[in-house]
Amino acid sequence: MKVYYDLDHLPPFQNAVITIGSFDGVHCGHQQIIKKVNQLAKNIGGESVVITFHPHPRQVIYPRDTSMQLITLTEEKVRLLQQYEVDHVVIVPFTIEFSQQNADEYIEKFLIGKFHPRFIVIGYDHRFGLNRQGDLNYLQWYSEKADYEVIEIAKQEVDDISVSSTKIRQAINRSDITTANRLMGHYFPLSGKVVHGRKLGQTLGYPTANLEVTDKQKLIPPHGIYAVYVYHEEERYGGMLYIGDRPSLTDGNDRTIEVNIFDFQGNLYGEQLYLEIVDFIREDRKFADLEQLKVQLATDRQNSEAILRHASTDTVGNTQQVASVAVVILNYNGRQYLEQFLAGVQQSEYEALRIFVADNGSTDNSLDWLHENAGDVQVIDLKKNYGYAEGYNRALRQIDADYYVLLNSDLEVGPNWISPVIRLLEQDQDTAACQPKILSYRDKERFEYAGAAGGWLDKLGYPFCRGRIFAYTEKDEGQYNDTSEIFWASGAALFIRSDLFHRIGGFDADYFAHAEEIDLCWRLKRAGYKIQVVPESVVYHLGGGTLDYLSPNKAYLNFRNTLFTILKNEPAAKLWWLIPARLLLDGVAGGLFLFQGKFDHIRAIIRAHWNFFPRFGQLLQKRRHYAALIAQARNANTPNDQGHYNGSIIWQYYALGKKRFRDLL
Repeated sequence: MKVYYDLDHLPPFQNAVITIGSFDGVHCGHQQIIKKVNQLAKNIGGESVVITFHPHPRQVIYPRDTSMQLITLTEEKVRLLQQYEVDHVVIVPFTIEFSQQNADEYIEKFLIGKFHPRFIVIGYDHRFGLNRQGDLNYLQWYSEKADYEVIEIAKQEVDDISVSSTKIRQAINRSDITTANRLMGHYFPLSGKVVHGRKLGQTLGYPTANLEVTDKQKLIPPHGIYAVYVYHEEERYGGMLYIGDRPSLTDGNDRTIEVNIFDFQGNLYGEQLYLEIVDFIREDRKFADLEQLKVQLATDRQNSEAILRHASTDTVGNTQQVASVAVVILNYNGRQYLEQFLAGVQQSEYEALRIFVADNGSTDNSLDWLHENAGDVQVIDLKKNYGYAEGYNRALRQIDADYYVLLNSDLEVGPNWISPVIRLLEQDQDTAACQPKILSYRDKERFEYAGAAGGWLDKLGYPFCRGRIFAYTEKDEGQYNDTSEIFWASGAALFIRSDLFHRIGGFDADYFAHAEEIDLCWRLKRAGYKIQVVPESVVYHLGGGTLDYLSPNKAYLNFRNTLFTILKNEPAAKLWWLIPARLLLDGVAGGLFLFQGKFDHIRAIIRAHWNFFPRFGQLLQKRRHYAALIAQARNANTPNDQGHYNGSIIWQYYALGKKRFRDLL
């Protein structure tokens, strides 16, 4: 990684993908944006550029405001960014003159003149120029003549970053270092210059290096003792950090920050030290005499050494128990697919993995084959065919794991397909469910119908995918390789938090099969959670192995279950016109089937409506039931609408001929 502090000596960036922000703390939310920038740069053969400012803009614009607390100083931030494979970091000197640029000057002289970006990855609320006159819309409008593209960071993602920063500051201010480190994804950094002290530690047998932190707005933890790692000339040492006013040794008027470095000899005066605060040991307190203080310091060292022995050597979280994953395959007369694909699933590389096959009353000797050939795969015999929805409900109630992976039997998994998804779920507690990139088993360069690169929904309730609209599937050319929020994750390969699956009510058993994952994900979105696609994970779906895409029964379930889903999840004010509109559009679909000579499909539509309307009252009761579950599981005050397309996919596809997802946005 290359770091620049002078805008006048920047290199000519090639296909730069830039993002701009304070990145205070470089926490897990920031890391997701950086990952997105890196991935986009990789896809286009470009360079990733993170642009940040020194000093923080608020320190210049509001110099009398001393309320701001910086999680990381500039050099701490740079050191952290080195861990995340960024090509370039540019530290922009933020001055009054820089802040006086108007919006056009900011774009032309700063963004274009200095970086020549191919993509700008920016938050929905980004404002720039004098008096904050420029915004995302202006940046997008300007892109038409400046040959760059703007990638918007969704509102919820930006808001999550702000919330995470607040939670980190709150945790540090109450000495909850463990929580702060988990939210950051790394240890809390503290750096400073070693200055002369009163050498009182030397007399106690615990010599310390006194640190001077010059930036008054650097967040400092409360008084107490902390276990730390200390870096000097890139060598790492264990240590214990003291923050306090030394009530046992002085009059207690001045705060000091000093660190006792274990097994270190040498003169550090004038040197810069970088500390990682691993955990809180105890509060500061006054002792009756120096002997009591010495005894306590010996105990503090023992406690610090014990914490450091069990701490991660590289990243926060390695000492935690690996999240348990249960891959669950629901089988009904799919012996041929188990024979073809199960061995590949068994070769999956993940430490805490168990594999289950839940059999829905198969009559093709699937159970016999499993008992003879499936090795350590655990078999759940459901005795009868409950369908996809209720079959999974019954099976998952019997399985204890942190995460469920619901996997179709006719699916080949790629290498390392589990870890990237679980990593995201572990880092982002607001993400409830995910799917991998799903390609066709028959044509591995093309997306597969059932999920492709993540599901969306239009305003009329029609589902489609990144990479698949109606029956048209795109060729995979890396165009959807970014981890992204979606509206629904495919049931062909669905990763979901086990507790949320149950708290939100699981699948609706009335669906039997088809669209139950859309209904489930919609409930999770209404509760404020994210659904994401993780294209780093790839699977290959045969498709139609468990339910023929072209069968009349599939059409029946499609039309009926879509009506179920709309009635249960759409706002009440929208239903009065949407249900009649869907009735009309389903009639148009029937006309198309008539033109194609698919009379069984016409009967399937009629059957779907005859099943739906008599159950209207029952479905309204179910709507109220799920609303109560959503309220109990709520993660945010408002629903997460990311992935909901505010247009008609039918109009875009049939009237305007837009068959590719990227042409819609």
